[in-house]
Amino acid sequence: MTNTENFAILLDELIEKNCSFALWSMPGSQTPEILLTDKNDLIYPAEFNKLNGQEGFVFAPYQISNETPLVLLKPGTYKKGIEEILTIDPSLMEKGEAQDKGPEQHRIIDKKAYLNDIERTVEEIKNSKLAKAIVSRLIPKERKSESLGKLYLQLLQQTPNAFVYLVNLPQAGSWMGATPEVLLKAEAKTVETVSLAGTQNRRADSDYSWHTKEIEEQAFVSRYLLDVFYRFNIYPYTTQGPETLESGKVAHLFTSFRFSAKKLAHKLGDFVAELHPTPAVCGYPKAKAAKFIRKIEQHNRRYYTGYLGPWRMNDSVRLFVNLRCMEITPDRYILYSGGGITARSVPEEEWEETIKKADTLLSAIDAVQHT
Repeated sequence: MTNTENFAILLDELIEKNCSFALWSMPGSQTPEILLTDKNDLIYPAEFNKLNGQEGFVFAPYQISNETPLVLLKPGTYKKGIEEILTIDPSLMEKGEAQDKGPEQHRIIDKKAYLNDIERTVEEIKNSKLAKAIVSRLIPKERKSESLGKLYLQLLQQTPNAFVYLVNLPQAGSWMGATPEVLLKAEAKTVETVSLAGTQNRRADSDYSWHTKEIEEQAFVSRYLLDVFYRFNIYPYTTQGPETLESGKVAHLFTSFRFSAKKLAHKLGDFVAELHPTPAVCGYPKAKAAKFIRKIEQHNRRYYTGYLGPWRMNDSVRLFVNLRCMEITPDRYILYSGGGITARSVPEEEWEETIKKADTLLSAIDAVQHT
């Protein structure tokens, strides 16, 4: 048996035992990293800005609630690379308690209902001060007897430019995803954040032409980031972009912003709390968009459009927005997919965009289910 096959089996054993862990691979890397911890080393900060002074791996929801807490895995057993991860003995790990989550609250809507939601959103934008809103939906996919470990490896192979992860946590549940969007990257001297929005099909020739709707959509996010910079007195900063980022089956527009880490020496948690959720996952103006989303979406976003990643581990912070993600239940996968709606949006095209985005995960599931 190969190391890769043993790695997939190990992940399945950790999930079967309901161990608390986060597994991830950085964009451009095929090297997985894992952090395992016991229930005493899981903490649940009450607010996003309570991450100041903490260390570990963070898994944050779209909104903090009793059902969707902000979770921080404190440093426990950390391994990097398949060979090192294979030294983990699941029999020595603490068995997690089964969670009584009650009935699932996953509200699935059909195409007609989603198109109606988009029409209502466009109408709201044209007749109010709302400029952009992200409207999402849930896509169910049946689980069979496939290995989640193999599924993770398949997703990693298909999306090398994304942050590919698998988490299993007591109150959050099991989630997997491959997200292209950086929320925050902080090294010793530099902090970077990214404005990413606008979507089109990935092209084999990488020759992209962006339309006004997509350019405007991305510009809303950039404008918001600069507003946050102003509130934190962040100046000077450098920018690069807009450029095209290819991820999975789609491509996006993105601009990166960099500035000195000294500006946020003891306020990184506050800065992240102010950034999240960005207009890329909520809308613009943010307060109006958040209120509208609560009214129009019939499902709980849970950890979709939240953020996750290592927090001050190995002297760095690497946070990613939780896009292209799915919740894993005993009998099915629940994929979360949405799009940025503006006055120029066409409902049928927005429906197709949610399908394109979901295909990153659906194609990986199909590949594993048919092997």
